[in-house]
Amino acid sequence: MTTLTPSPVKEFPANSLEKQIYNMVDSFSEFIPITSDRYRLSYCLFKYLNGEGDKPEVLIKTQKMKIKGITGAELAVKLNEGLKNIQK
Repeated sequence: MTTLTPSPVKEFPANSLEKQIYNMVDSFSEFIPITSDRYRLSYCLFKYLNGEGDKPEVLIKTQKMKIKGITGAELAVKLNEGLKNIQK
C-alpha cells in the first residue's frame, strides 16, 4: 500500500481579505498560543467581516480558546483595532 503526496496548498494573495485577517490574528500568537485556535478565530473573523458571524467580543467567549497573558476583554479590543486597519 502506498501513500499519495498531499495536494499542493494554494496561498491567498498578500492583499486579500483572508490573508490580512490571518496575519493579524497570527500577530497575537503570544496571547493565543495554540495554532488551531488562531486559525478558527481567523475564519470566524472573516465571516464576521462578510456579515455572517459574531463580533470579536462574542467570539472570544464562544470559541473556548486558550488565552494567555491577557484578559478576553483586552484581546477583543485589540482584535477590533486590528479589524479597523484591514482594508476590504
